[in-house]
Amino acid sequence: MTRVGSDISLARVGDLWGHGPALLDTLHAQGLEGINVRTLTDLSPTLDIGELEAFRQRADELDMYVEMGVGKINPYMTAELPEVRALGDGDFIAGMERMFAVCADMGWTTLWTACAGVKEYAAPYDTDRARREAPWPDQLRAIRTLVDKLLPALRHYDLALGIETHEEITTYELVRIVEDVDDPHIGICFDPANPIARGEDPRAALERIAPYLISTQLRDVHVLPSPDGEGLTRFLRPCGDGQLDWSEVLGTLLAARPGVNLTIEGVGGWSGRSDVPTGDPIWRSLHPDLSEDELTSLRALGAASMQAAADGREPSFADLDVFRPDMRAAHDDFVARSAAHLRSVLAVRAASVPTSIGAS
Repeated sequence: MTRVGSDISLARVGDLWGHGPALLDTLHAQGLEGINVRTLTDLSPTLDIGELEAFRQRADELDMYVEMGVGKINPYMTAELPEVRALGDGDFIAGMERMFAVCADMGWTTLWTACAGVKEYAAPYDTDRARREAPWPDQLRAIRTLVDKLLPALRHYDLALGIETHEEITTYELVRIVEDVDDPHIGICFDPANPIARGEDPRAALERIAPYLISTQLRDVHVLPSPDGEGLTRFLRPCGDGQLDWSEVLGTLLAARPGVNLTIEGVGGWSGRSDVPTGDPIWRSLHPDLSEDELTSLRALGAASMQAAADGREPSFADLDVFRPDMRAAHDDFVARSAAHLRSVLAVRAASVPTSIGAS
């Protein structure tokens, strides 16, 4: 059964939504049916069984799904995850394996991970992809090696690890990793907004990853020409408020993995702005798989947005490029609007596919 839920990063939102069972109560009161906790250590830094069992029990009582994040899998940035290394008494892999064991005990079998994170620098240095001291091909090889080292534990506990289509990695690269591993315990978590940061058409990206789909992190997008005229800019929007065709997106997702949970990655006050400097030779050199046809599709989205903004039918660049200080209200509105739209699309698909919705 597909359900609708939310992704929550407790490290980011602090006490805004509550902790432990109270967090589940908050989301359930908003009509959501599940949760992805971005990192297990956010829920309990020491993996206290009492705390985790209380969370599991409340999720069961509310009939909510739980998907769990277990940190990142790029050895070049594990220093940014000291909490995982601490769980293994200095051994990062042991820390990951300890989280796997706890998740298996709790019945949380769908796990989330990513290959790096967004940095507070201008593109192309806004992700680990552009690190000159650690070339991206070296990072990809290290990621692939770490996946091999984690695979025995994933098989032992029968867990599915979904690697997100995150801002730093292309879907071409993700598909190569998953196809090379060739094991059902390794797959892909699809976020339709992020491939745009790598110059990919979200429709084509979804078609590439669909055979390997494990989970979702859903939000919509607006693409506009960058103010400097040298590329594109992506903004994040609630599902249904942007440019994606959600009937098509959900149709592909549910055909690929019937019953997949629809987890919404909410945005607080942040606009989700990501600059895509397609005219920058450094940026282009970092994308050997870049498709001119897909760039043309993205430029068409940008042109359509610019015309719609000029006609007053859609928000302008200035309307989108804002920060809302009321993080809680902004996030809740984003998730509520997304959930309502996803459910409206699912309703049209009729009762032939039972569905549920959650958040991240």
